[in-house]
Amino acid sequence: MPKKAREGNDTWGLLDYLYGPGKRDEHTDPHMVASWDDPYVEDPARSPDMTIADLALILDAPVYAMLSKKPARHVYHVAVRNAPEDRLLTDEEWARVAREMMHAAGIAEHGDDQGCRWVAIRHADDHIHIVATKARQDGRQPNLRQDIVKMHAAARRFEVEFGLRRLTHGDGTARKWAKTGETEKAERRGLSEPVRETLQRSVREAAAAAVSDADFFARLSASGVRVKQRIAPDGTVTGYSVALPGDRDGVQQPVWFSGTRLAPDLSLPRVRERWHGSAAVSAISAAEMWQEAERRVRAAADQLGAGGLHEGAGDVAALGDLIVVAAVISPRLVRDRMRQAAHEFERASRAPGDRRLEGEARGLYRESAQLLTQSAAAAGRNDTAAALGFMLALVQAVEASRRWHQAQEHRAQAEASGRAGRLLREAVEVTAGVSAAREFRSRPKRAAVRPGATRRASAESRERLMAGAVQQALPEHARAVLADSAWPALRSRLMAVEKGGEDPADVLVAVAARRELSSADSVAEVLTWRLEGWQRQRAATAAAVGRNASTASAGSSGGSGPARRTGASAPTRRPSGDEQGKGPKRAR
Repeated sequence: MPKKAREGNDTWGLLDYLYGPGKRDEHTDPHMVASWDDPYVEDPARSPDMTIADLALILDAPVYAMLSKKPARHVYHVAVRNAPEDRLLTDEEWARVAREMMHAAGIAEHGDDQGCRWVAIRHADDHIHIVATKARQDGRQPNLRQDIVKMHAAARRFEVEFGLRRLTHGDGTARKWAKTGETEKAERRGLSEPVRETLQRSVREAAAAAVSDADFFARLSASGVRVKQRIAPDGTVTGYSVALPGDRDGVQQPVWFSGTRLAPDLSLPRVRERWHGSAAVSAISAAEMWQEAERRVRAAADQLGAGGLHEGAGDVAALGDLIVVAAVISPRLVRDRMRQAAHEFERASRAPGDRRLEGEARGLYRESAQLLTQSAAAAGRNDTAAALGFMLALVQAVEASRRWHQAQEHRAQAEASGRAGRLLREAVEVTAGVSAAREFRSRPKRAAVRPGATRRASAESRERLMAGAVQQALPEHARAVLADSAWPALRSRLMAVEKGGEDPADVLVAVAARRELSSADSVAEVLTWRLEGWQRQRAATAAAVGRNASTASAGSSGGSGPARRTGASAPTRRPSGDEQGKGPKRAR
C-alpha cells in the first residue's frame, strides 16, 4: 500500500531521519535497497565514502540546476507498506517495487535516463521509504498527474504476483483515516483514539438516528462535540464542522473537521439523504420494539437490491445506519461487538456510484432505526432475550448485503459485509450465553462423577476432565468439537467455569440448549462465544451482588440501625472525638 507523505524542502533532514534510530528506536538496520542509478549510488549505511549529507547533495543537484523556477517543496516522499499478515519481502523484491512505483508516478519512467533522482530506504521488515527530488536531470519538472492512483494500480499487480493480501482500487468509498500527526497527538494527550475517529463515530450516530436538520444538530450538540454551521446569505445551512472540546492547534485554536473530511457520506447533503422520503413512525411499547424491528429487518433482507444497482446502493446505506443505531442501544454485555460490527460495515454501506432512495428495503431499514431510537429509553438496554431475535435478523440482512455486493463485484464492500456478519454472529452467540446464565441454577458438584477435579489435579488430568464434560453434555457433537482447532479456546473457557465453582458439563448443557448447533461451521467456536457470554453475565451478577452487600453494610454501620427521622437533630448528628474517623461513611 503506497502512501504519499507531505512534500517538503529538506532532503538531508528526511534522509537523516530515515537512516536514524527513529522516534523510539524503532528503525532497525536502515539501508538502501534501490536508487535511480543502480549500482553506482553508494549507500551511506554500507560505504565509508558516502555520507547522508553527500547523498542529499547528489539528490538535490538537479533542483539547483533547473531551467525554470525551483519548486517551493521539492522533496517527494512515498512510504510503501505491506499488511501485517503478509510474508516478508526480500531487498530484491522491494527494489522491484520501488522502481515500479517511481515509473508509475512519473518520477523516473523505465528507460528514461533523464528522470528524477530517487532512493529507496528500508529500515523495517514491512515497508520502504522512497525519497525523490522533483527535478528531472534535463532541467524540467516531472509530470506527476494522478501519481498516487497509478502507484496504487502498480501495488495491486504486485499483490497478485507476490501472493500478498489483495486490496482494491480506490472507488471513493473508503473512510478518512487519521493522519500520523493526529495519532501521535492522541498518544501525547493520553486519548484512546485520534480525535478524528471520535468525531466520526459521534457524527455517524447522530446522522443515523436523526429525522431532520434540527434533530441532527441537536443530537450532535448533546453528544458533547462542538458544532459550527455554515450559513449562506439567504439563511440556508450549507454545511457544518465539528470539533472536540480541548482539541486545539499550535496557536490554541479549535481543530475543526467538516463532515466531508470525516467520511464521504457525512457531508451535509449526504446526511440529509437519510431522512429523504422517510415516513414518520409512531413509537411503540418497549415489549414490542425488538419484535417489530425484527419483522421489518427480515422483510427488508428479502427485498435488498431487488430494484437494481442504484436502489441497492440506497438499501445498504440505510442498513449501515440501522446497525449504528442498534449498536448504541444494544445490551451492554454485547455492545462492544455490536460497535465493532457497525465499524466494519461502514465501508459496505457505501457502494460506488449513484444511489436511489426509494427502495422498499431502505424504507424498512429506516423505519426500524426510528423504532429503536424512539423506544430505546423505555425498552432498557440489557434486555438480551428480547434483542436476540432482532440480532439474528441483522445477521440475515448483512448476509444479503454481502451477496448483493458480490453480484455487483464490489469486492471491498463484500469483504466488509463478511467481517461485520461474523462479529454479529459472535454477538448473537454471546447473547445466547448471557440468557443461559440468567436462567441457570447451580447444583452441587458431583465429586463421585469426576473425582479428579480437585485443585491439585494436574493440567493433563483437567484437560481430560474437560473432554469428558463435552462427551457427557454433547455426545452427538463431541467428536467434532475435540478435533476442532477451536477446542483449546473452549477448553480454557470450561476450565474457568470449573474454577468458578460450576460443573462444566451442566453449563455446557445450558448454553447448548439456547440455540441449535447443527448449522454451525464450528460448534467449538460457537460454544466458546456462548461461554464468554455466560461468564460475562455471571461476573456482572457477582459484581451487582457485591455492590448491594457493600451498600447494605454501609447503611447498617454504627450499630444503631437506620437513622431515625423523628427528630431534627438525628440526621445531622456526628460522633465526637476519635469516633469521627472510624468505620465506613453513612450511606445517603
